[in-house]
Amino acid sequence: MDGKLLLSVVDQSPMRKGESAADALRDTIELAAATESLGYHRYWLAEHHSLPNFAGTSPEVLIALVAARTKTIHVGSGGIMLSHYSSFKVAENFRMLASLYPGRIDLGVGRAPGSDQITMAALSYPNRPHDITHYPRQVSDLLGHLRGDLEPEHPFSGIQAGPSAPRPEGVPEVWLLGSRYESCMMAAQMGLPFAYAHFFGLGVEEGPAIVDHYKTNFKPSEYLSEPKINVGVQVLCAETEEEAARLATSRNLARLFSMTGRAEGVPSPEEAQAYQYQLNERAFMRQYERLCADGTPQQVKEKLEEIAELYQTSDLSVVTICHGFADRVRSYELVAEACGITK
Repeated sequence: MDGKLLLSVVDQSPMRKGESAADALRDTIELAAATESLGYHRYWLAEHHSLPNFAGTSPEVLIALVAARTKTIHVGSGGIMLSHYSSFKVAENFRMLASLYPGRIDLGVGRAPGSDQITMAALSYPNRPHDITHYPRQVSDLLGHLRGDLEPEHPFSGIQAGPSAPRPEGVPEVWLLGSRYESCMMAAQMGLPFAYAHFFGLGVEEGPAIVDHYKTNFKPSEYLSEPKINVGVQVLCAETEEEAARLATSRNLARLFSMTGRAEGVPSPEEAQAYQYQLNERAFMRQYERLCADGTPQQVKEKLEEIAELYQTSDLSVVTICHGFADRVRSYELVAEACGITK
């Protein structure tokens, strides 16, 4: 891709092994302030439930705290798992945020549960979990509630999502998030921006085709005149390749434990390096590492440019997980300097 990369942050509020969720949430707020000063464009907060590795269960609460601590960076959800909730209530939450911080709030929504099946049931109890087939209707309703323009025949057309009458700066930009064709097709048909989760590490060999499918089928709308794509990437940057690899061992082992039901927070590099991998676990790690942009500043810059070229977008989000908070901040600093986004 020609031109400078537009870099943003996706923060899952990772928890270090042996430390509390409060520590992770404080890190989130401090990291937001740091990355704003470095020139990152957006700061998106993730939603996970009943997962020991991540503290971010309520993006809307964290968005308010992060936006209060920062001044200019766009703050949003990456994303709200809309299938659990009322579209009307989500619209009110984000209308409230946009009223407090006009022109700075993004609303990314996803269709994945962000949890296991039992937790998903708990999020809806005593009602039954929402049928995922209703998700397109939920997104359509969300847009209508945000803008105050539900179709007249809609059963809720007579109510108004608060806290005030809609203004352009009072309506957050809505993104659809996903890693599969279903989400990209919805975004294309509705004329909405699409954020592809390359950092999930699942089925990414289809990622470029999914994004191209979105572009090819995109229908201009009142929200967007042409396709708009963001791609989230796992990144770990350090002054040397060896140090980046050492720091990445914590993230990699945390990922393995999460995938195999053994999650208990991000381990230290020392614990991760001492872990005895089984052959199948080693193979999983090698495959996962190939999807990450790790290394020195120049190596990371080249890898990010390769991903930008692969997906034909300069708009990338950086996901960085390691054990030490100072190492995490330093990674974002080095990437900002290497990619020329530093203010």
